[in-house]
Amino acid sequence: MHQPEEATKKAKDLVRMAAAKSRLLEPLYPKFVDVNHDALVIGGGAAGMTAALELAEQGFDTYLLERSDQLGGNLRRVKFLLNGDNPQTKLESLIEEVQSHPKIHIYTGSEILNFEGSVGNFRTEFSSNGDVHIINHGVVIVATGAQEYKPTEYLYGQDERVVTQLELEEKLTNSNIGAKAVVMIQCMGSREEPRLYCSRICCSQGIKNALKIKEKSPDTDVFILYRDVRVYGFNEAYYTKAREKGVRFIRYEDNEKPQVSLDNGRLKVSVRDPILDAKISINCDLLTLAAATVPRDGNKDLAQKLKLPLNEDGFFLEAHMKLRPVDFASDGIFLCGLAHSPKLIDESIAQASAAAARASTILSKQQIQLEAAISEVVDENCDGCAYCIDPCPYEAITLIEYMKDGAVKKTVESDPAKCRGCGVCMATCPKLGIFIRNFKLEQISAMISAALEG
Repeated sequence: MHQPEEATKKAKDLVRMAAAKSRLLEPLYPKFVDVNHDALVIGGGAAGMTAALELAEQGFDTYLLERSDQLGGNLRRVKFLLNGDNPQTKLESLIEEVQSHPKIHIYTGSEILNFEGSVGNFRTEFSSNGDVHIINHGVVIVATGAQEYKPTEYLYGQDERVVTQLELEEKLTNSNIGAKAVVMIQCMGSREEPRLYCSRICCSQGIKNALKIKEKSPDTDVFILYRDVRVYGFNEAYYTKAREKGVRFIRYEDNEKPQVSLDNGRLKVSVRDPILDAKISINCDLLTLAAATVPRDGNKDLAQKLKLPLNEDGFFLEAHMKLRPVDFASDGIFLCGLAHSPKLIDESIAQASAAAARASTILSKQQIQLEAAISEVVDENCDGCAYCIDPCPYEAITLIEYMKDGAVKKTVESDPAKCRGCGVCMATCPKLGIFIRNFKLEQISAMISAALEG
């Protein structure tokens, strides 16, 4: 903006290049494909069931696949919320709605075996309790959830008094823990190598359990050892409430983590308090670890079968975090819930509704229009060398054979429903056997010549 002369020169170059290309333009004719109006939802947790119910309520037959033998996912282990509500009541109601809905077909104990097709016309083969099924559907919603990190630190697995926050929550629901002192260590397995991300729910979970302990046993001493307190959303008031109830928060530095040992059979936690600038020791009856939220073990396998990307942490990667937050780069496939990243329950449900809304924009159409500027094979030039097949990021090109003039002719075929017109095939072809409509070599050459004329 501060270089008007250079900007004007660039504008002239661009206009001259566009004019040169326009002399060689050819009509583009988009194609249409019919849409299958059924949907597939992978994962039967809160997010998956919400998405399935949203689609079924709009009249679309929805196939809900769950790898375990029951619906509910991680929410089955959440017994109470920060505000005191019981999520199991809502979960039971949601499961009942899903199971009784005539448009939702539930398959537990399921595993994806094969997946193929493109937006509007997918085909999935899966097993369910030993039986193999094949379904055709127009969209996919991935809601496979996540899992709790199993610590190897701080005597976890060696001493039954060392538990995770979820395990503590189950204890608090079923009985009184009977402890005089409880220590909680936050950020266990997250915000450090190899998981640098924040697991988001840990602080709220720790404060929630601390308040429940104080409610059941006001005389129990509760210590929360934290790096940073991040009570996401409008929940900061509960942090203040916990302090008012006598919960003691002690900050520790990343390079001076708490030390846990056994002292005459009793758990002993040592930590340096940066405010006191002194090391303190706490004898406790119960040690609780805020374990990280980590990706499902089967994410990599599922991502390979569905040809979906994972981020560096192993969660499924959306197309764009701001513009397409519930879409994948592959059209017709959407994601929601903990499969995407660690998040609170209400965020998972909201994202599930968003994914269902995006999916319904496809299912509600009789046909969808395909991109017009896509690849086209020049059969007389193509000799079937297959150089373009492996580099194609959308797996839109296949090698075929047919009889021509009494001999077997090899060539490639491009699927217009999968192709995105990226041009990788055109760049790798040594025989001018494939090109991208509206970007032929002669058109690009004319633009380059026009630019050099300037």
